[in-house]
Amino acid sequence: MISFRKSALSICFATLIGSVSATAVAQELKAADVHPEGYPTVVAVQNMGKKLEAATNGRIKLKMYPNMALGDEKSMIEQTQAGGIDILRTSLGPMGPVVPDVNVFNMPFVFRNAAHMRAVIDGPIGDEILKKISDSSVNLVGLAWMDGGTRNLYSKKAVRKPADLGGQKIRMMGNPLFVDTMNAMGGSGVSMGMAELFSSMQTGVVDGAENNEPTYVTQNHFTVAKYYNRTAHLIIPEVLVFSKAKFNKLSAEDQALVRKLAREAQLEQRKLWDEKVADSLAKMKAAGVTIVEDVDQPAFFKATQPVRDKYGAAYADLINRIQAVK
Repeated sequence: MISFRKSALSICFATLIGSVSATAVAQELKAADVHPEGYPTVVAVQNMGKKLEAATNGRIKLKMYPNMALGDEKSMIEQTQAGGIDILRTSLGPMGPVVPDVNVFNMPFVFRNAAHMRAVIDGPIGDEILKKISDSSVNLVGLAWMDGGTRNLYSKKAVRKPADLGGQKIRMMGNPLFVDTMNAMGGSGVSMGMAELFSSMQTGVVDGAENNEPTYVTQNHFTVAKYYNRTAHLIIPEVLVFSKAKFNKLSAEDQALVRKLAREAQLEQRKLWDEKVADSLAKMKAAGVTIVEDVDQPAFFKATQPVRDKYGAAYADLINRIQAVK
C-alpha cells in the first residue's frame, strides 16, 4: 500500500514537473506594426501567430503590438535588429537605408500596376530580395512580402500634373530616394515619421502626403487633405522580417514552420488588403473626398526619370527582369 502511494506520488510529481517545464520553455514572440488593430497586415500576422501556437501546442506564442505602440518604423527596425522585437512588418521606405538592395522596389513607376508587383514578389525576384536581406549583415531575416498598395498623392487641392505641385511641401517616408521622387514630381519632399504627420498637415508644416487608401482613411488624413490624386507614382510591397539573433535560436524545424506560415500570411494579407481598399474607397466617397482620376501619369513618369537613372543604375539588370515579368 505504501509502495503504491509512493508510486502515485511519484507519477503526480513527475507530471507536475513536466507541466512546469513545458510552461517554462514556452516562448512568446513580440510582433510589431505601425498600423492599428484590424489593419490587414496586423490581422495577417496575428493569424500567423495563432497557427504557430496551434502547430507547437502552445510552445510558441505571438503577441502583437500594433498602432505604433513600440515606436515608428525606423525605431522598430532598429529594435528588431537589436533583438528587442522578434517579428516586424515594415515599409520598404525606411528599410532602404538599412538594406540598399530593397530600393529597387522603391523607385517610382518600377511596377506597371499592382498585379505586376504581386507577380514579382511571389516569384524568384521576391525570393531573391528576401535572401539578400537575410544574407546581409543587418541582423534581419526576410520572411515574406505584403501588399502595401498603390501610393497616391493627397493634399488640400487637386493635383493633375507636375506644375500643380509647385510650392507644396509633401511628406515622404524617411528615404532620400522618396524625397528626390517628390522633388522630381514638382513638389518639395519632406522626410517625416507617420506619428508627426497628422498634426503637421493640420498646422501647415506640410501641405499633404502620399499613401494608399487604407492608410489615408485609418490615419484620418482625409479630414485635413480632401483631394486624393491618382498619381500612382509608387507601388511598394512591404516586408515581414524576423530578428536574426532570435531566429537563429529557433530549431531548424521551428524556423521552417515560421517561414511556411509567413508565406501563408503573405497570401492571406492580400485578400484582406483588397477588401480593405474597397471599404476605404467607400468611406472616402461618403466623407466627401474628391478622388482626382484624370492625372497625367505619363508626365509624372517622365519627370521622375532622373530618379530612376540615379538610383536604378546599380540594378539595371534586375529592373529589366522586373519589367519582363508578366
